[in-house]
Amino acid sequence: MRIGLVSDTHGLVRPQALAQLAGCDAIVHAGDIVRPEILGLLAAIAPLTVVRGNNDLGPWADALPEAALLQAGAVGIWVLHDLADLRRLPPPPGATVVVCGHTHKPAITRQGGLLVVNPGSAGPRRFSLPISMGELQVRGTEVQPRLVTLDA
Repeated sequence: MRIGLVSDTHGLVRPQALAQLAGCDAIVHAGDIVRPEILGLLAAIAPLTVVRGNNDLGPWADALPEAALLQAGAVGIWVLHDLADLRRLPPPPGATVVVCGHTHKPAITRQGGLLVVNPGSAGPRRFSLPISMGELQVRGTEVQPRLVTLDA
């Protein structure tokens, strides 16, 4: 199963991001969407799991959860915008992967028994940070994360 990871689009979906997401079995958006039309673009590619970020405001965003669980076969993927909220919004039993955003810094780390993936920002460039997104390849209980830098 191939899962596309995006975060912090801040109202901009780059053609390179859409091309990278083509063929995904599922897509995760870890918040700071800013424009609700982006959700329709992503959902047209693959089933979408999305959470609200701190810049997602208004009635459309109020309906989005703060955290969500995506079950990818035997692997539970816990999605939230800001990793700092993990104490307040702990992953449910069985979740072994956390996908977050907020910092715009792409990273793959381990925290306790959790694989933590921040795909960075697929939206407007912030400072000298790369424009990036991520991907998870899930086979059984094995998860292979990957970060992708997009040409801007």
